[in-house]
Amino acid sequence: MKTEKTEAAITPTRANLLIVEARFYGDICDELCRGAIAAAERAGATWERLAVPGALELPGAIAMAHETGLYHGYVALGCVLRGETSHYDIVANESARGLMDLTLEGLCIGNGILTCENEAQAWARAKTDDMDKGGGAAETALAMIRLSRLMRRKAAGLDAKPAP
Repeated sequence: MKTEKTEAAITPTRANLLIVEARFYGDICDELCRGAIAAAERAGATWERLAVPGALELPGAIAMAHETGLYHGYVALGCVLRGETSHYDIVANESARGLMDLTLEGLCIGNGILTCENEAQAWARAKTDDMDKGGGAAETALAMIRLSRLMRRKAAGLDAKPAP
């Protein structure tokens, strides 16, 4: 089932993103990255790419990268396909939990880990001319960066207008 994409207004955001990609399904991940990169560039953000072996490694890599202080936000990209064992549930749940734990610590993360029944579902979600989940994950990271900046300004008693 194809869904219609609506073109939302692009909010310019000065930020440096780290796109962390789980390379287990390389072709799907490349398509997710194309969407994430395009979204970042539309917003005027800079970006870097970092590869890890699989989805379980994404939260750890983001936590390590965050310690450097080089990035304003993170885009986690990968694909987990259901197989014949319960391994799918472990990878899907624990990678999502790890990312959620980091967001609760204040990190600005867009979760673009696809959790699908099969490759056809993954491709529909990854393709930039279809669901573009990579682009959506980058847009989410940028939205969270803007929210974080707004909350810092409010906490400092400054004008609470959103700043790009």
